[in-house]
Amino acid sequence: MSLIVQKYGGSSVADAESIKRVAKRIVDTRRAGNDVVVVVSAMGDTTDELLDLAGQVTPMPEPRELDMLLTAGERISMALLAMTIKGMGHDARSFTGSQAGMITDARHGAARIVDVTPVRLREALDEGAIVIVAGFQGFNRDTKDITTLGRGGSDTSAVALAAALDADICEIYTDVDGIFTADPRVVSTATKINRISTEEMLELAAAGSKVLYIRAVEYARRHGVTLHVRSSFSNAEGTLVINARDGEKVEEAIISGVASDLSEAKVTVVGVPDIPGKAAQIFTILGKANANIDMIVQNVSGADTGRTDISFTLPKAQGAIALQALRSEQESVGFEALQYDDQIGKLALVGAGMRTNAGVSARLFQALSDARINIEMISTSEIRISVVTRADTINEAVRVVHTAFGLDSDGEAVVYGGTGR
Repeated sequence: MSLIVQKYGGSSVADAESIKRVAKRIVDTRRAGNDVVVVVSAMGDTTDELLDLAGQVTPMPEPRELDMLLTAGERISMALLAMTIKGMGHDARSFTGSQAGMITDARHGAARIVDVTPVRLREALDEGAIVIVAGFQGFNRDTKDITTLGRGGSDTSAVALAAALDADICEIYTDVDGIFTADPRVVSTATKINRISTEEMLELAAAGSKVLYIRAVEYARRHGVTLHVRSSFSNAEGTLVINARDGEKVEEAIISGVASDLSEAKVTVVGVPDIPGKAAQIFTILGKANANIDMIVQNVSGADTGRTDISFTLPKAQGAIALQALRSEQESVGFEALQYDDQIGKLALVGAGMRTNAGVSARLFQALSDARINIEMISTSEIRISVVTRADTINEAVRVVHTAFGLDSDGEAVVYGGTGR
């Protein structure tokens, strides 16, 4: 008997009929002789609707109460799913994140998991029940408060439970047939990847691929959890995300995929004195403001001025905080001005085969040049090249790069519904 953890996103449980379809899949897994733990997200766009409601009653909802509100979404879906399974003649028990032993730090809205103690889940499994857990939420022991894990938190909940329960596999169900070489909503001819390494998946997730969230992939890599990304709308085989230490052979194509991200902004610190320590001073200020910096570029110093410009990207949601923090220290740093640009897009090309194949950068830049798409920033790692372009050109950039690297398939990828979660 295997222990399988399954996670279903909001589009998979968007309405009563969808919940019935998911319940049948869960029951079929149980009938095949497996123990099953299910992590479920809120139905459809429930979380966004709750956020809208909070915004209507107050412009700045208090974080503790916002967490209490948002966790209601998963409680609804977990209870409805458990009821459905019981109606099909199988024992099912629903648990909140705190009841499931999901212990987090005290940060509301973006809590980190510090421990998982699934005692009640083990007891329910031993008694033959199908376990249903509300994703995205946890509990802090010191404050005794409910917390939420942030966007993609249900993915992380599922991987954390799979690690704590020593599950055989963690299945992530969504509304596409697996992981593709690009977002099939942008590139209709994207090709499904059968297997991919956690290393490559981490780079794709960091670059904006929405099928898996980076925290979940990192947790899986760290704890040796094998992920299986599948569609809840079909029986397609899906994509295995393999940990290198599993000893599995992963297809090492030169390029595994192209990802894009429109959620970042660019800040340029203009006229920074070009002397040792100024970059450290700037990024220390940003670190204290909890700004998550992505790409960084420093220009050549002007010979006549002795000053340089430093540009970096960060999430748009953190733009105002970062600007405020820098302006408050402008005199001590000695820079001249700040420029803010939230109309950028980031494209990333990812592939483990880059290590041993020359000419990848040249082909990427030539494809963008032929499409008359200008590059504003460039950043690289061992298996990734990222570029920043204008936001209104990013989809075209993804399509031309995808074609340039021979990633197009003969058919069209199927998107069953929802937004990819």
